[in-house]
Amino acid sequence: MRNTGRTRLLAMVSALVLLAVLLAGCASGGTATTPTPTPTATPTATPPADTTPAADDTSDAGAAVENQPAGAIADIQARGKIRIAVFADKAPFGYLDESGQNAGFDIVIAKRVVKDLLGDENAVEWVHVEPANRVDYLESDKVDLVFANFTVTKERAEKVDFALPYMKVALGVVSPDSSPINDVAELAGKQLIVIKGTTAETYFTNEHPEIELLKFDEISEAFQALTDGRGAGLAQDNTFLFAWANQNPGYTVGVGSLGNQDTIAPAVRKGNTELLEWLNAELKTLGDERFIHKAYDEALAPVYGDVVNPEDLVVEGGVL
Repeated sequence: MRNTGRTRLLAMVSALVLLAVLLAGCASGGTATTPTPTPTATPTATPPADTTPAADDTSDAGAAVENQPAGAIADIQARGKIRIAVFADKAPFGYLDESGQNAGFDIVIAKRVVKDLLGDENAVEWVHVEPANRVDYLESDKVDLVFANFTVTKERAEKVDFALPYMKVALGVVSPDSSPINDVAELAGKQLIVIKGTTAETYFTNEHPEIELLKFDEISEAFQALTDGRGAGLAQDNTFLFAWANQNPGYTVGVGSLGNQDTIAPAVRKGNTELLEWLNAELKTLGDERFIHKAYDEALAPVYGDVVNPEDLVVEGGVL
C-alpha cells in the first residue's frame, strides 16, 4: 500500500513537471503570432521649386504675361530674336539687294524697331512673304510682326491688329508708254493684272466687276506678265508703281490715284496687346525724331527723285 501510494505520488509529480514544461513551450513558441511589421520609411520626393511669384511679386502680372498669345515680348526676349515678315521682291520697300541682304524702306524702319526692342538690329529673323499670306503667317504664329507694305483695311483688321501707320498710299495703274491707260474706262474689254491678296484685287473685284482680272500669287510674276504684254496694265499701290516705272523706262503710271487714300502700318497677331502697345509707343517716339523721314531719305528719295513729295507719303508718329 505504501509503495503504491508512493508510486502514484511520483506519477503525479512527473505529470505536473511535464505539464509545466509543455506550458513553458507554448508560451515561448507554441502558437505562432504574426508579428506586426515595422513600417518601411517611404522616401519623400522633393517637390519642384515653387516658381509661383510671391504676393509682393505681383502674381496678377505674371498671369497676364502667361495669357499673352505667342509673340508677346517676354517670349521674344527669351528667344533672343523677333520674327518679322517682309517682302523680298518689292523694291524699294522690301527686297534683296545685290549682296542678298534684306533692304528697303520697310526694312530700315523694322531694323530700328528691333534695335529698340532687343538692343541689336540684327536680332531678327526675316521671313519672306507674299501679299496673300501676310495674314496667315500672323494667325499661324509663323511671325511676330509684319512689316511688308501692309495696307490697313477693315477686313484685315478683323484678323490682325494694326499698329499706327507710317505711310500713306492709294492705288494706281501702270501701263506701257506705247498704249497708256490714263483712265479706268480704257480698261474695258482688256485684261488688268493684279496680285492676289492686295487691295488692288479687292477694289477692282468690288468696284469694277466688268474688268477682267489676270491674277498672280507673286509680285515678280505679275510684273513679268506686264513686260511680256499679257495684260493692258497692272494695278498696285501707287507708291510702288511710281518707283517701278521710274526704274523701268517705257512704262508710265497713267492712273496715279484711284479709290480712297489708305495707310500702311505694321501688324501683330490678333490679341497680342502687349506687343501692339509697345509698337505704338515706339512709333510715336520715332515720330518725335522724324525717323520716318530719315528712312525715306535713305531708301526712297534715291528712287523717287522729284517725282514724289515725301509729305504726300510719310506719316510720323501715326498722325495723318
